[in-house]
Amino acid sequence: MAFPLPPGSTIGILGGGQLGRMLALAAARLGLDVVVLTPDEGSPASRVVKRTLVAAYDDQPALAALAEACDVVTYEFENVPAATVQVLNALGVETAPGKLALAVAQDRVAEKTFLNEAGAPTVAFAPVDGAADIDAALPRIGLPALLKTRREGYDGKGQAWIRDAAGARAAFEAVGGAPSILEARADFKRELSIIAARGRDGQTAFYPLSENVHEGGVLRTTFAPAAVEPALQSEAERIAGEVLTRLDYVGVMGIELFDLGTGVLLVNEIAPRVHNTGHWTQDGCEVDQFEQHIRAVAGWPLGDTTPAVSVEMTNLLGEEILGWADLARDPEARLHVYGKGEPRPGRKMGHVNRVKRL
Repeated sequence: MAFPLPPGSTIGILGGGQLGRMLALAAARLGLDVVVLTPDEGSPASRVVKRTLVAAYDDQPALAALAEACDVVTYEFENVPAATVQVLNALGVETAPGKLALAVAQDRVAEKTFLNEAGAPTVAFAPVDGAADIDAALPRIGLPALLKTRREGYDGKGQAWIRDAAGARAAFEAVGGAPSILEARADFKRELSIIAARGRDGQTAFYPLSENVHEGGVLRTTFAPAAVEPALQSEAERIAGEVLTRLDYVGVMGIELFDLGTGVLLVNEIAPRVHNTGHWTQDGCEVDQFEQHIRAVAGWPLGDTTPAVSVEMTNLLGEEILGWADLARDPEARLHVYGKGEPRPGRKMGHVNRVKRL
């Protein structure tokens, strides 16, 4: 397939959650169709796309149907099985971002090793295959330390803090005895993130840094643009540009950062996809992160990332979505509802962007 893809082309998305839904809505504005492959019936994205294939990600007939229907395939989450990508590529359809980005992001040890090699500093870390590895690493890593599973885990899941040396075995059991990574505690002032994009021609674009507040491991609120010195924005863009280039990346990436308050940024993690901390761009910028991702994977020019307003983005969790009517009355609020079913505790049901003129 020759790029750029013209209007009327079809983009495939692996995953049917809220990110897939918002990607599909952005694609529709550009005249592009979307086909989603998801194992879930009645997914949020399925309500707004041309076609939904309900099947497991390793379902061979479904992957063949996706490859036949689409000009390019992208993802809404980073834990896409490597075999799925291999099958799609063998069937002649390109996937973006590419296999290298997924391989790096799916393994926290590989991720931090890659970041350090790319000149993107992180906390000290050590691979862990058993409780004995924790004991051996603690003298270098220090206490307290955070144990995370190497693969999967999100919103605080698959993590356990180690407060003293005697807690190593309990922590390893708490993460299910899975291969893990031990990370030093970051003495940071605040959590920041940058949403970055790279096109097929190597062009890059960066959104202003945002400041993020988490509760219980889940993103609660994002403030953007963050109040930062120009030098800190430049450092974040340097890190992001190096990561994107080394991965030969195509698409939007979210990069979570620890601001140490000294002009130094540590990378917490990268997400090779659109990101919760970039939802503010939907009402803050001329071209939001979702349209930017579609533009990149379709081979279009990247769009303007200049903010027109300041935004406070708040995730709506569980039954908070039931207050939609009051939010709809707020003249400064822009409500985004994901079309999910039951509002279970902690479930992301939508978000609201409150805007103010700069």
